[in-house]
Amino acid sequence: MSLISGLMVFLCGAALAFPAAQDAPGPRLTARELFYSAVQTAPAAAQPAPPKPPPRKKNTPLPVAKAPAAPPATAPAHVPDMALPDGGRIVQASTAARTSAPAPTAGTALGLKYTILKKSGDDMSDVPPDTTFHAGDRIQFRVQTNGAGYLYIISQGSSGTWKPIFPSAEVEEGDNHVDGLRDYTMPPGSRMVFDEQAGVERIFIVFSRGPEPDLENMIYSLQGRQPVSTPKHPAPPAPKHLLVAGMGIDDATVGRLRTAYARDLVIEKVDPGTSGEKKENAVYVVNASGSADSRVVADLNLEHR
Repeated sequence: MSLISGLMVFLCGAALAFPAAQDAPGPRLTARELFYSAVQTAPAAAQPAPPKPPPRKKNTPLPVAKAPAAPPATAPAHVPDMALPDGGRIVQASTAARTSAPAPTAGTALGLKYTILKKSGDDMSDVPPDTTFHAGDRIQFRVQTNGAGYLYIISQGSSGTWKPIFPSAEVEEGDNHVDGLRDYTMPPGSRMVFDEQAGVERIFIVFSRGPEPDLENMIYSLQGRQPVSTPKHPAPPAPKHLLVAGMGIDDATVGRLRTAYARDLVIEKVDPGTSGEKKENAVYVVNASGSADSRVVADLNLEHR
């Protein structure tokens, strides 16, 4: 083989290998890992300024600066994929929800965590999300996000329509902007009490980086209030198909929101037996796209007999 032909074979092989290397996916992370990977660490301590270079002699070329080496990736250690059980699954934001995904190549993952609390004696204790409740049980649920954004929570009553839980006048004067890694206990200032009628209580949560105007108009109009996250001017009327006789949000609307916002979700249910230092009963729902308009949706189905 001549030198030229050998060089051509080498270049062809390199050209074929380069795209493959570029397309190689990063390590897959669970929803809990993605949730905490987006939390920014404290800034490093200030470093002393480097000494100034000596004056450059006349007519000498400027030195060519070398590009700094890329810092090593600091993604959390990988945990094997967790297969969610077929029964008792209460997070149904997507029928094809993933249990792991690579970290976003740009931006950060957007996520929420929710925990169900049940009154036991004088305390509220977290319980598995697939717990079956009974008449007289008193519960709350706690929501935490991994960054600042806007939170919306509605619940479905026996009539089939959906009513707002959050934003609430009892929390931050009705402002639905939330901070990352802060616990928000719902319903605000009260507990849910199960009655004698068996069934399923449904709660739908939306978390987004920015306000959702249509959803805000729906919720605040049902509460007879002005959206806090928008300027104080008359709010435009919500589209007619989003409301049911001015009394609630219909099930079809929630279905459309779920379908529109459920892309790129990674879901993980954890319990005290899940590997890792943090021992808890919780469900993590994360949008792994890293896009600026990321949204997260989650369904809580609370069964009681």
